[in-house]
Amino acid sequence: MHYKASLAAVSVSLLALSTLPTQLFGAENAILQGRVSSNQQLGFDIYLPLQHRDQLERQLADLHNPSSPNYQKWLTPAEFNAIYAASSSQHRAIVAQLTSYGLDAHSVSAHRIHVTGTAAATERALGTVLKMGQFSSGKSTVAASKPLTMNGALLESHAVITAFSGTIHMRSHSQPVATPQNRYTPAGPYWFDDLKQAYRFPSFQSYTGKGATIGILMSGNFNPSDMDKYFAHEKLATPKFSTINVDGGSPFDPNSSFETHLDMQQSGGTAPEANVILYNLPDLSDTHIMDGLSQIITDNKVDIVNMSFGGAELYYTAAYNSGTDLTSVLRQEDDLFAQGNAQGITFIASSGDAGALAALPVSCAYAPVPNCGQFVASVEFPASSPHVTGVGGTNLVTTHSGIRGNLNSAYVREQAFADPLAGDIQFQTSATGGFWGSGGGDSILFSKPFFQNFVATGNDSFRTVPDLSLHMGGCPAGTVNNFCNPDDSADIEAIGGSYVGVIGTSASAPDFAGLTALAVERFGRRLGNENYYIYALAAAQYAGLPIKVYNKNIPGSNGLYSTNVKGYDRVLGNGTVNGTNFLLAPRGPVAGIPQTPSNP
Repeated sequence: MHYKASLAAVSVSLLALSTLPTQLFGAENAILQGRVSSNQQLGFDIYLPLQHRDQLERQLADLHNPSSPNYQKWLTPAEFNAIYAASSSQHRAIVAQLTSYGLDAHSVSAHRIHVTGTAAATERALGTVLKMGQFSSGKSTVAASKPLTMNGALLESHAVITAFSGTIHMRSHSQPVATPQNRYTPAGPYWFDDLKQAYRFPSFQSYTGKGATIGILMSGNFNPSDMDKYFAHEKLATPKFSTINVDGGSPFDPNSSFETHLDMQQSGGTAPEANVILYNLPDLSDTHIMDGLSQIITDNKVDIVNMSFGGAELYYTAAYNSGTDLTSVLRQEDDLFAQGNAQGITFIASSGDAGALAALPVSCAYAPVPNCGQFVASVEFPASSPHVTGVGGTNLVTTHSGIRGNLNSAYVREQAFADPLAGDIQFQTSATGGFWGSGGGDSILFSKPFFQNFVATGNDSFRTVPDLSLHMGGCPAGTVNNFCNPDDSADIEAIGGSYVGVIGTSASAPDFAGLTALAVERFGRRLGNENYYIYALAAAQYAGLPIKVYNKNIPGSNGLYSTNVKGYDRVLGNGTVNGTNFLLAPRGPVAGIPQTPSNP
């Protein structure tokens, strides 16, 4: 992509987030207040896109090709940056430009420049007016009241600035449901060890995730006493949890930490001897997400990263942002995923809970008008990144004797029929035609990755989502006529001293992150972009090899797509996972009845 350094280009080719003149529904928006004091000290980050992107994709394919002599010879951050990061001359030019405005700028990493200075100097450098803003959560922010203006070295380097947006596009993928009655019904709600038995994960005596490290990227710290309560219920020692605060992080709160607890409990229960590090963000703004990803790839400590959040790709397009195209923000985040893959890091994300229709129509986006239209198709990012494994979900039925104390949770069947919604349960607009179900469909930003050529995905040009699935559950508040499918199920988490029910692909994603930790232990190395492995196994199964890695013939639909196709589908991807077969250990012992030695 090339830009001409003209006034017209400067005004329209903005690679930075801007605030909207009116509230954008489908996102969390700060209400702007008075102008920031001119001498207030501010800090923000500038991100620089990768160089030689085509060469990088070829090297990534090589790193994931078992026939290559470079197979899984992962790069260090220094080795990666020497080839693909922005040049030192680009850094120097940007630093010099910002210094001329009275700002202090220095390189934090090869892809990131940190800037500090007064609000007045920042306004001059970025051609905007900064105001104080406040989110509905009570958190305050500094937001631009008009789009940032990029010129000079910033424009030439295609720099991305996500600060001062005043808009949070990403949301966690979970919903609380009624208080669970543990193992009283064939459809759950389920503990982590119920799921391990149902999906034939390996026995506790075989693989525990020992030696692997899982990163949880989420906002809201965790409460140790809740973790102890959760794992003690299933007679398991609490895994090794720790926190790294990004940009100051966010404290534990029973409401804002709901997703954090789900992610840590599901992944920790699946891989109880893995190390689990929470990268704790202040919120799910793109600014803090990118800072978290930057720290993850720079630290290079974790083997797997779980991200149980997402936002519709459409919400970053010009139509939803007063004519300003913000999709460069997603491409910049994708750059960070690509670097992580080159270092051997696996990224996993929930595919979303709105089925295939994850976006409001533009007519609903700016004003609370009646009869604004029906939800429209959009996949959610980061699951749509080719460098991320997107995890969808089902409702699961296991054996149930009706006898209290009988914990047998053997697999019986699954279904993936999305629950039709009576209205907009997320944003409370007048939009209709929405669903609760496994997110899936076609990306509008990312071309079809090499690994998706291993199977027929139904789209020859673009990335499709999800890649595979596990249990997510269903029946949120707000279904049509309060009707749910008889098999709709849920998981259990502990938070605020209580056990609560929870549904969403936010549960299936960390389950798969835990299974990936078992795979790291099993194979003795990082896996990088796990999709190469996932689709190679799928191709073998579809070709007739007797491996049965994926459970197929699961009925369902997500509002636009059906599972009634041969092979891959846009509801469940390649299907739900048989754990021991996924690890290529089909004759190994499996997790048995919960709370027994094989499945504590």
